[in-house]
Amino acid sequence: MLPPRRVRRLTGPLLVAALVAAVALLPVLVIGAAVVSAWLPGRWQALRLLCFTLVYLALQVVGLAAAGVLWVLAGFGRRAHTAGYRAAHYTVLRLLLDVLMRAARRLFALRLVTDGESWSPLDDGRPGSTNAMVVLSRHAGPGDSFLLVHTLMDRDHLRRPRIVLKDVLQLDPLLDVYLNRLPNHFVTAGAGATEAIADLARDLGEEDALLIFPEGANATPRRRVRAIQRLRDRGLLQAVRRAEAMQHVLPPRPAGVGAALRAAPHADVVFVAHTGLEHLSTVRDLWRHLPTDKTLHLRWWFVPAAEVPRGETERTEWLYRWWQTIDEWVDVTQRQEDARRAAAHRGRRWPAPGHRRRA
Repeated sequence: MLPPRRVRRLTGPLLVAALVAAVALLPVLVIGAAVVSAWLPGRWQALRLLCFTLVYLALQVVGLAAAGVLWVLAGFGRRAHTAGYRAAHYTVLRLLLDVLMRAARRLFALRLVTDGESWSPLDDGRPGSTNAMVVLSRHAGPGDSFLLVHTLMDRDHLRRPRIVLKDVLQLDPLLDVYLNRLPNHFVTAGAGATEAIADLARDLGEEDALLIFPEGANATPRRRVRAIQRLRDRGLLQAVRRAEAMQHVLPPRPAGVGAALRAAPHADVVFVAHTGLEHLSTVRDLWRHLPTDKTLHLRWWFVPAAEVPRGETERTEWLYRWWQTIDEWVDVTQRQEDARRAAAHRGRRWPAPGHRRRA
């Protein structure tokens, strides 16, 4: 159970104190991280993590300070639901995410590749959407989720995301403040969210994008077994067969998707697959498997509103077909990336005959 909001707001002064202490102890922390890196795989792993943690901590403090200023300018919260107030929060979030993603790419040598055609009307890809948008994404951990939200908000797309996400993410002070001030919905474990999703979708405008993760959680072998068993218990044998054939994703839950599309029949739909950071779900994962020198792949599929099925049965069938497409794309992309990394590794360790290193 989450602590009350008033208790969670006490984290602000604690973050400031932590940042001040980190800056004061920076020489000691750097030396310690450099020493620890000698016993960890990869290059300077602990030092990279220390730098990223300091950037994240600084952004938390800056973001919360900006939120406080915005609250005062809004008449101590009295104009909290005005369009200008929300636009200011989206702008601050976009800037903070941009700094965070730039830091992550430089510190961990990450590259982002967008496969296929883009839906953005602002680039050279296929003609995109100027309508409201429902984005249905594979769930692949917090790292990929941050990347996806940043992509939706960047200068090429400039969407205002409305996100359906787990309530535990309110333990992050910055997400807690900003996302609770904007139209989003935190899902409590064991509670249905279809009505809340419909409310978010009902007034979607042309600059908005409702982001839903139909799997409900990051795919793991244990969750996959449980999800398939739930389908079997409900007697959905065709869905069981399809779910068993998908190796990289969980079977999608159609209720929330259906609620969104019924409430916003004018919205176009974008399916999103991404891969590269799905193995990072916890702090322990990040410590053991730091994602350095990796290529992250992102893939969009654009479906105009006119092509979205309206019947419940047809829509569920359509959703499963798209999820099979996403699973196949993830499988092919991961195999290609593994082959590329293996070839690069062989090239570093065993130079071709006759190869001479430069002095």
